[in-house]
Amino acid sequence: MARLSSRPALLAFAAIALCSSAYPQTPSLPVFSQTPKVRAIAAFVHLERDTYQAQTRDTVEKLRAAQSSFEKAGYQVQTLRIATQPFPAYIRGLSRQEALAFFRAYDGWLRAQGYFNNHVPVLVNIGPAMLSDTDDLAPAELLADVLPTMFYSSLVVADKDGVHWRSVKAAARVIKTLAENSPNSEANFAFAASALVPPGTPFYPGGYYLGPGQEFAVALESANVVAEALASAPRDPARARQALEESLGAHARRIEAIADQLERQIGWRYLGMDLSPAPNRAVSIGAAVESFTGTRFGSSGTMTAAALITEALRRIPVKRIGYNGLMVPVLEDNVLAQRWGEGAYNLDSLLAYSAVCGTGIDAVPLPGDVSVEQLERMVGDMATLAVKLGKPLSARLMPVKGKGKGDLTSFQDPSMVNTTLQPLP
Repeated sequence: MARLSSRPALLAFAAIALCSSAYPQTPSLPVFSQTPKVRAIAAFVHLERDTYQAQTRDTVEKLRAAQSSFEKAGYQVQTLRIATQPFPAYIRGLSRQEALAFFRAYDGWLRAQGYFNNHVPVLVNIGPAMLSDTDDLAPAELLADVLPTMFYSSLVVADKDGVHWRSVKAAARVIKTLAENSPNSEANFAFAASALVPPGTPFYPGGYYLGPGQEFAVALESANVVAEALASAPRDPARARQALEESLGAHARRIEAIADQLERQIGWRYLGMDLSPAPNRAVSIGAAVESFTGTRFGSSGTMTAAALITEALRRIPVKRIGYNGLMVPVLEDNVLAQRWGEGAYNLDSLLAYSAVCGTGIDAVPLPGDVSVEQLERMVGDMATLAVKLGKPLSARLMPVKGKGKGDLTSFQDPSMVNTTLQPLP
C-alpha cells in the first residue's frame, strides 16, 4: 500500500484530529499506516447524441489529468467514470432499433479507443431509464438489450415525495429479464433500482447527473483503513469511531485539497466526495467489522459497527455527496460473500443495517427462480425504507438463471466473489 508522502504530515493530521475530538479522555491512538485508494473519479456530462465522441474524448482527458494528480500524491486510482443525464433525453425521437444502434455504436467506439481495457478503465453510466413515476416505460424495456454491453444504468424508484410504485414494477422486470438473458446472469451487476440517490453520486450503478455538466466527484476504496482503525479498539465503539475519524479524515482532507486544486486546473467544478468505505474482494469491509466485534459478520454487534462507521464518516469535515455510509456489497467482498453462503445474514439483515447506515441491498445473489413479484417486494421494501428515513439507498439484485438454494454461483466477472445461494425470504 502507498503511504502518505510525509510521515510528519500524517502525524500533524493525527494531532489535529485528536485535539478536536469529542472524546478528550480517550488515550492517544496509534499512528495509522493504511492508505485508501481512489475507487472512482467520476465526471458528469450533459451528453449530446451528435457530439458524444468529442465530449467523451475531452472528458477522458480531464479524468486522466485528475488521475495523474492523485497518483502523484500517493493515491492509487481504480477507475475513471463518466455519468450522464437520464439517457431518454439523448435518444428522444429515435425508434427502438435506432436507439439500440446508437448505444452499440457508442459501445463499439469506446472499445476501439481502448478505454475499457486500460489498467485504469473508463466506465460509462448512461443515467436512469426513469426519473419520474410518470416517465415512459419504453427506455426501461430497452435496458434488456443495452446493459449486456459495457454501460451502467438505473431506475429511480423513489424520491422525497414517495415511492414510485410503477417504477418499482419496471425495475423488477428489468432485473428478471437481465438475469434470464445475459451471460452468466451478470448484467444485473450494472443495474440498480435507486431511491433518493442524489445527482452527482460517484458510485455506480446509481450515478447520474442533472444540469450542464463539467463537474466531478470522488469515491474512495477504504475498507483497509476502516479495518485498521476498528482493530485498534475492538468492542469500544467510542474509541473505534474516533480512530476511524482520525485515520480516514486525514486522508479525506488531503484528497479534498487535491480535488480543489484540480477544480482550478481543469476548470470543472468539484461536487464532493463519497466517503463510503468500498471493499474490493480481499480488501474486506466484512473483515473490518469482524475485527471490531470479535465474531462473524451478521452476529450481534454488526449493527453497532455499522452505525459507528457511518457516524465517523459524518464527522469528517469534507464536502460530501452520495451515500456516505457503510457499504455491504455481498458479491464484492470475500468475507461478506462467505458469510452470506453460511447464512449468517440475509436480505432483512441488510435492510436493518441500512436503517443506521448503509447503501441498501447491494450485489445480492438470488436463486434464479425468484419471481418478478418477489423482486418487486424486495425493491419496494428498500424504496419504502429510503423514503421513511430520507436517505439514499439502492437495490442491486443478482438472480442466477438455473441455480437454486444451496448451489454455488458461477460468475466470471473478476469483480465478483462466488458464494452459495440462500433460500428466498
